[in-house]
Amino acid sequence: MSRLSSVPLALVAAAVLLQGCSSTPKDETANWSPNKIYSEAQDERNSGNFDKAVVLYEKLEGRAAGTPLAQQAQLDKAFTHYKAGEQAQGLAAIDRFIKLHPASPAMDYALYLKGLINFNDNLGLFGSLSRQDLSERDQKAAKESFESFRELVTRFPDSRYSADARARMTYIINSLAQYEVHVARYYFTRGAYVAAINRAQSALAEYADAPALEEALYILVRSYDALGMTELRDDARRVLTASYPRTEYLSGGFKQRDEPWWKLW
Repeated sequence: MSRLSSVPLALVAAAVLLQGCSSTPKDETANWSPNKIYSEAQDERNSGNFDKAVVLYEKLEGRAAGTPLAQQAQLDKAFTHYKAGEQAQGLAAIDRFIKLHPASPAMDYALYLKGLINFNDNLGLFGSLSRQDLSERDQKAAKESFESFRELVTRFPDSRYSADARARMTYIINSLAQYEVHVARYYFTRGAYVAAINRAQSALAEYADAPALEEALYILVRSYDALGMTELRDDARRVLTASYPRTEYLSGGFKQRDEPWWKLW
């Protein structure tokens, strides 16, 4: 009796297994050409369906391996992660491309995209509410962005991306200088005058011609004055008035910025 009862149980188990197999998702791209996969991926990305686009780019990498289209898929995947706000995934994808294709004709774009991913100046809602600017945040990504742009303009000075890269490099330099001055001002307002002097001098030494240097010199004037170092105070004042004849710091003090200085675009 037990042997007979085991037969329908076995049949049921087999039916369950078959049902499980039949429910396996079908790859709708199985019969697609590489060009169709690429076209569909572009459409998904343009529609804001970034996750779907990434999956299609990854399929294309495998189907078109060893071809220029596969390289394009890698670059587009990195760009899609960037558009989706997925910085870490975007950087991983672009670093993989640079490692696999060091002689690629698209290397200038790869370096530009890497710089762009790190550049990312979107502060988001809370940054806007607190009026926080780039100079008040961690500068690691800004420095890495600068290095990518510098490599681009050095290796490919005539690239179509170099002009924008140079503009962004200037932006980053100004941000880094403002960061030093922001810290110097923080120390000054708390009476840490020696620390304020050190940060202001750092900005002056490392970032020539940045707009923030006017304030750096003013911080030196005020800090030396607070320490009773009158000769150094007067020297800093002479440099300030010579470099910025129309400076308003000496008469008006620190400025209240209505809009972040760095909003260039």
